[in-house]
Order: sequence, then C-alpha cells, then structure tokens
Amino acid sequence: MPHSLPSEGNLDSAGEDGVLPDAPPADPRVSNIEVGVDSGSPHTLMQEPSQADIKLDDLFADDDDEDEEFPSPGVTDASALESSPPAGPPQIAPSAKYSDPEVMLAFYQRLFPFRYLFQWLNHSMKPSPDFGHREFAFTLQNDAYLRYQSFPSSDLLRKDILRLRPSRFEIGPVYTANPRDRKTLRKSTAFRPLAKELVFDIDLTDYDEIRTCCDKANICHNCWCFITMAIKVIDVALRDDFGFEHIMWVYSGRRGAHAWISDKRARIMDDQKRKAIAGYLEVIKGGAQSGKKVNVKRPLHPHLARSLDILKEHFQQDILEDQNPWAKPEKAERLLQLLPDKGLNDALRKKWEAAPGRSSASKWADIDSLAKAGVSKNLDGKALLEAKQDIVLEYTYPRLDVEVSKKKIHLLKSPFVVHPGTGRVCVPIDSGRADKFDPLGVPTVTELLSEIDSWDTEHKKQEPAENVKKLQDYEKTSLKPYVEYFKNHIGSLLKSEQGIKRERDAEDPMEF
Repeated sequence: MPHSLPSEGNLDSAGEDGVLPDAPPADPRVSNIEVGVDSGSPHTLMQEPSQADIKLDDLFADDDDEDEEFPSPGVTDASALESSPPAGPPQIAPSAKYSDPEVMLAFYQRLFPFRYLFQWLNHSMKPSPDFGHREFAFTLQNDAYLRYQSFPSSDLLRKDILRLRPSRFEIGPVYTANPRDRKTLRKSTAFRPLAKELVFDIDLTDYDEIRTCCDKANICHNCWCFITMAIKVIDVALRDDFGFEHIMWVYSGRRGAHAWISDKRARIMDDQKRKAIAGYLEVIKGGAQSGKKVNVKRPLHPHLARSLDILKEHFQQDILEDQNPWAKPEKAERLLQLLPDKGLNDALRKKWEAAPGRSSASKWADIDSLAKAGVSKNLDGKALLEAKQDIVLEYTYPRLDVEVSKKKIHLLKSPFVVHPGTGRVCVPIDSGRADKFDPLGVPTVTELLSEIDSWDTEHKKQEPAENVKKLQDYEKTSLKPYVEYFKNHIGSLLKSEQGIKRERDAEDPMEF
C-alpha cells in the first residue's frame, strides 16, 4: 500500500519564507526536496478563537464570487498559472494515460476538492499550523519524489500542484516548524513531528495465501469481501473500544483501504500509544510459510468475541462458498493441520481422498459430523470448538500492515488522488454501508472528465436561473456523492474541534 519512508533524495532544493498564514511563497517555483526525520513529542497546536455553535451549512458557506473551490479550467502552460486567469480546458488526447500531465492538470483544476482537504487537515476554517506545518510529498511524472513540501493555505497547495502535476501526493505529520524551514533551525531536535492522524492500511496482497480468485494487484468482487470484513471489524473496535468518532475509510484506488482517525487525542498520540493500539487490533501473525497464525487466549477477549459474531456472517458465503479455500488437496491438508485431534484428522483425510471434488463447505461440515460420529475416542470437544474459532479468524480477520500505524512520520496517500495504474479516484468509503461499496464501480479520472464534457454539452443552451449558484464541476459527475460524504465528515469534525476549544476555555479562562 502507498505509504513511504524513502531514501535520502539528492535533488536541488530551496526554502520558502512563510511568516503569515496567507503569505505567498518567496518563490513559488522552487520546492524543497529531502528525506529523513526524527521521532516526535507532544505539542499544543494553535487554536482559533472560540466561536458560537456552528451549523453544518455555515461551515461550508462559500462566496459565489471569491475563492471558488473548483475554478473553471485554466491554461496548460504551467508558467502562466502564477498570474494568468483560467482560459479553457486542457485538451486530452484519446489515448492519454491516467497519469499523463494533461490528465492530471485537468483533474486537479476541475475536480480535486482542495478546500475540503484543507478544512479536514486544518481542523478549522482559518489557516493554522495544523495545515501550515503539515508535510506533503509529491510523486512527479518522472518518478522523482519531493518531500517536506508545506503550504499556508489550500490556494497555495493547489497552485503548486497545478504547476508540478504530480501523479499522486501523500500526507505526512504536522511538525514543530514549517517543513520548508527545517534547515534554518539551529538545532535539529527543534524539528519534530507533533501530530498526525492515526491511520490503518489494509492490502489484499496480504490475503494472497487464502484468497483463491485473484492474487497480487488483481481484485474482484469475491475477494473485496476481505476488505469489507476488515472495515466492519476495525471500525467498530475503534469506535466502541477506544471511543474514536471521526473515522474516515478511503479506497486506495486498486486493492485496499486506509482508515484515517482525526480525533484530536488520536492525532497527538505518541508512537508508543499508536503501537499499542495496532498491537491490540493485530491477531493474524506470521508469514505465508508459518504455521498457526492465530494464537489467542481463552476466554476470548470481548473484541475477539464481537469480531467472531461479525465475521461468522461472512464465513459461510464469502469464504466457504465464494473462495472455496480447501478445494485443492494441499489446501485441505492445511485445514487439517489446524485441527487438534489426529484421529479426527485421519478420518477426514480418508473421506476427502475418496471424494476429490468435495467443496470447502462440505469439508467444513464434515468436521462436526465425523466428530459426532465418534471417529476419535480421545477427542476434546472444547479444543475442537476453539480450533474452529481460530480457523474462522485466520480466514476472515483483518490483516493489517501494522507498521503504517505505529509511527507519526509515515506518509499515506491523500484521499481523492488518482491511482496511476487503474485511474480510479481514492474516494471515501461509508463504513456504515461497507457492503454496498463497489471498488470496480469507482469512477476513473478519464470517465469523470468525460462526464463533465457530456453535462456541459447537454446544458450549454440552457440559461442559468437567477440567484442559482453555478454548479461546481464535481457536481456534474459521479464523484459528487463521495465529495458530499467528505464534506459531511469534515462538518462533524469541525463541530467537535469547536467543542474542545470551548471546553478548554471554560476550564482555563483568561484573567486580566
């Protein structure tokens, strides 16, 4: 999955002087490029002044005439982006690839939700260090990797992205200082990561030993069920066991999903706490060649008992029927290795060898039927039940890339970027409707640009009604429900941040 801790870069770099939140860069054509950070420590982030209760609509009130979120498409000459107004849409060749510069320029100009990304990462409508001291990393068309990019506002982030046209970009932590100024600090220890969303990464390649329909980067609806199960299990654990509220799942664009937890207490957690939460959620351990991968204590922890209740609904259909994991003799032998009784194993092996086409669902049912028939005099019923529970967990429980979750310095691909291999946009997933999410139905960047053209062609002769706000380009496309979901998620987060600020002010009033 796309998280990065790359090696030291060696490209030329120059800094940016950003004194005020909205101050423009000294030279917007110059970018810093470097790699390598130190571990962080807690820090109090700047907060905006207390405000009255905010309505969701007010959080996103836009001025129709200023600071348009998705401005009309502009010229393709990157040097003109700094002063020239948009003139017309870039021309996209029919054979253009998803990550071609012209495609990327059109996408970032017309569809990427820069303002909402700013509000999500800034936790406020007003610019603050939560955004200004945040690291961004760009992957350019020539595969160059630019780290320690930072921007005081969404407009300046957008401006640089339109200039560079990265194939994708990633989000890192908030630092003690502006990442662009790190080389000017007298002490290297003065530049440390302060905060970052707690993140989780799930990749279908980690399921290759148990999924039978696809492997490597390939996916289908049958194996996507592993991601659906993972979202259900991890999401409820984060909410019920840790009390987190602001959790957003994002499709990786091909074969996985990322969870971003934006609650303030999650963002400021040190690495030890992140490691502890990742360890709490990690159950599957060991590589493809290892033996038993689930070794849990009895009685089962409440989290595992709840997870089994969630997963057993998927096990019969998604695993036994759709994946049919023990159809081949060598795979069936793996199942027998996980059972605790030799006598039962011998009886099962004999029955399956006599019926080579026997399905996995039938083989699973054979375990109980032969156990009840008394094929083994020394069979321990409790041990068999626990072994079957462990098997269900091994074939259904989330397989996390826990290293991504353990450290604040890990970078993770931004929501709404385009996957360069599939062209699909990394859209949010509604965890409450995870069963309904179709990764193969997520629109590609070229489909979205075509939808805009089709809408414009269909409506070009219609006169706009008075006092009706002009549609943003994303509203003309199938990207609209995903942007609206993102917008609602941000609204809830901003309301929560305002509540935290008011509580702190009530406990520690200023005295004069």
